[in-house]
Amino acid sequence: MAAIAHGGAMGRIACALFVSPVSLMVLVAGCLVACAGAGPTSGPIVDLTHAFGADTLYWPTDGEGFVHERGSAGYTEAGYYYSAHRFRSAEHGGTHVDAPVHFAEHGVSVDAIPLTRLVGQGVRVDVRAACASDPDYRVTVADLERFEDAHGRIPTGAIVLLHTGFASRWPDRERYLGTADRGPDATHRLHFPGLHPDAARWLVAERAIAAVGLDTASIDHGPSQDFATHQVLAAAGVPVFENLASLDGLPPREFRVVALPMKIAGGSGAPLRILAFPQR
Repeated sequence: MAAIAHGGAMGRIACALFVSPVSLMVLVAGCLVACAGAGPTSGPIVDLTHAFGADTLYWPTDGEGFVHERGSAGYTEAGYYYSAHRFRSAEHGGTHVDAPVHFAEHGVSVDAIPLTRLVGQGVRVDVRAACASDPDYRVTVADLERFEDAHGRIPTGAIVLLHTGFASRWPDRERYLGTADRGPDATHRLHFPGLHPDAARWLVAERAIAAVGLDTASIDHGPSQDFATHQVLAAAGVPVFENLASLDGLPPREFRVVALPMKIAGGSGAPLRILAFPQR
């Protein structure tokens, strides 16, 4: 018990073991941010994650989606309440991470993504106006340079979040994906914004980013059939965060990101809980 009385982040985490698992998760995230240099986490926390449920959107070729099977729920003979259920899901659906191995044969899997690529300084590039007029818009180098003209250089090792505005369409499958159809043929009818492969190369070569994410179903725009942007980023070891929520709650910069995927050994992707901590 003496260790519990100690101050600091680890002491708070130890205390959380006697509170609840939810409290522990929040304090662990806070510790990661503090260790990354963000300072106290007494300010706002923005949850960039869509909840997983029956309406969660998955790629059209995944017919099952997210399945939450009811198990036990109720009072036991001993008089206490107990519930425990089970779920199954594809790796790539809802708010999730694409590990480099998703599109690079020798890329790292989810469990091997360095934490330095999952926790760090974030920037939010607002391209909503362009995406509103063109649902197949691809973010360009010029968009990124305009962001820098207005808000300063994208820091080395930043987590770049592209704000297309499409999260406002979630979970309407047709409006969000461009089609409500399912199956292999439906992949030719997808329409949503993404990142141009030239811009991906620029972010890798000129800014050495840690990760990139956006509020659509893929970092490649809907009509893509070669997934060139995925290939560029995967080859450079850059993880991708897809189907993000609540990006409108973030400033253009001066916020930290903590993106913690389910640690699936050998996984090409995984469900992701991603939080942002605005610093002012």
